[in-house]
Amino acid sequence: MSNAAIVVVALVALLHAWFLVLEMFLWTKPIGMRTFKLTPEFAERSRTLAANQGLYNGFLAAGLVYGLCMHSREIVLLFLAFVIIAGAYGALTVNKRIFFIQALPAIAAMMLVSWG
Repeated sequence: MSNAAIVVVALVALLHAWFLVLEMFLWTKPIGMRTFKLTPEFAERSRTLAANQGLYNGFLAAGLVYGLCMHSREIVLLFLAFVIIAGAYGALTVNKRIFFIQALPAIAAMMLVSWG
């Protein structure tokens, strides 16, 4: 993999690690509620669902980091595909912004990994 591909994949992994933190630990805090435009009541009621979602984002980040550490283009591409699918699904079912925040960076990373 090229250095550019490694950097962009690492950024996608960091983004998903941040999603984990937001959804698992900051969901009911001011930054979490501002980020997701939540009322305190809804944030509290949906806390466990958000934590579950955050855990999945952590798995995506872990898979990308593992693939980078193992120098495995196949593992990295597999986890980037998972990120793209999750981002596309989120864009279709929750908010179109999710495509640009989650899927588009992973698409860029996938292109760089595939070409390099």
